[in-house]
Amino acid sequence: MPHAARRRAAAVVVAAVAAVLTTALPALAHGFTSTVYVDATAPEAGHVRTEIGLEYDLLVVSAADYGKDDPLFRAGNAAFEGGDAKEQVAALTAHADSVVAYVTKRFGVTADGEACTPTKDGDFTIEEREGVPYALLPLDYRCPERAEAHDVRSGLFPDSEGYVRDTKTIVTYDLDLQSGSAALDAQRPSFSTHQSWTERFWDFFRLGAEHLLGGIDHILFLLALIAGSRRLREIVLAATTFTLAHSVTFVLAALGLVRVPASFVEPVIALSIAVVAGWHLWRTWRRGSHASDLETVGDSHLSLDAAGWGRLGVVFCFGLVHGLGFAGALGINEAWSWTLLWSLLVFNVGIEAVQLAIIVVVFPLLALLRHRQPIVGLWATGAIAAVVSVMGLVWFVQRLLGL
Repeated sequence: MPHAARRRAAAVVVAAVAAVLTTALPALAHGFTSTVYVDATAPEAGHVRTEIGLEYDLLVVSAADYGKDDPLFRAGNAAFEGGDAKEQVAALTAHADSVVAYVTKRFGVTADGEACTPTKDGDFTIEEREGVPYALLPLDYRCPERAEAHDVRSGLFPDSEGYVRDTKTIVTYDLDLQSGSAALDAQRPSFSTHQSWTERFWDFFRLGAEHLLGGIDHILFLLALIAGSRRLREIVLAATTFTLAHSVTFVLAALGLVRVPASFVEPVIALSIAVVAGWHLWRTWRRGSHASDLETVGDSHLSLDAAGWGRLGVVFCFGLVHGLGFAGALGINEAWSWTLLWSLLVFNVGIEAVQLAIIVVVFPLLALLRHRQPIVGLWATGAIAAVVSVMGLVWFVQRLLGL
């Protein structure tokens, strides 16, 4: 590449990197969202027992009287900052009436159209999900004994409160001789235990698609793969390798068969973005020219050199970690169940559909640009890789330091 062209390419890359750094994308790649987890069973006729898991700090600020002078807010916030689970339980227990009133106003069960009456059915407990403390609230709903169908409604942590957006409620149920799981949000706030299989399919397909679209870290990883793939066979092999890897750990982790703390998963996901994008920059710099980018997109020869196999190995290893991240978002971690497995696979199909759509849109555009304007195409992929790599490193440091 001529010296002047190299200088122009460097200027483009520096400008792109500076733009990313000044926008200061948050370290939490999925934004300010929250997920509520509910287990619902019928231990006896006329009763629906639920265990509702809510992010502790959100529960405190939402159930408090919207002011720092509220006793629940003061006690709950102090316990949250202290990080002591016993203190957090004590804060919730001392203000149980306020907490239960908030939850039962926004979460309810009906039987054959008649509202069931909720009562607190045990002590608060605290558990950790994805590195965040969750409060578990057991509630017993008294319902008509001869009910044939139950409906579950959730409006917890709505957008109107201003703390989070797009709250999802994942309900795992065993009611009315039916078992399965459902995903509720503002667009679909309730479901029936007699819902059709198409409704269940759409719930988890949409949830998977939205998760990938809302997860900028996973999208950047995919863009790094696309930018580093010069030919169709390369992106096909890379995407297939990533899919196989994350599907394995996704199912195993979501079913509770593999447990890895979020404090490890999230930094490694960020590091994977930087490494895969940096790999492309290193290969381009090592070759010292753009000749490799002029290869035809339709080449069907499937042989790979050592560097190609090495790249696939890196993608596979990092794909395993991304699968753990996908599973953490779904939050189903119960024993092996074919019903739950069905929901997990549909969730994964939603992820793959969006992943394929991004590849179908972005890769042909870059391939066309490389073919018609080789130097411009090289600058474009280099700028993408540089921006993605820097952003991955920023996230890695932030997540490693817990910022």
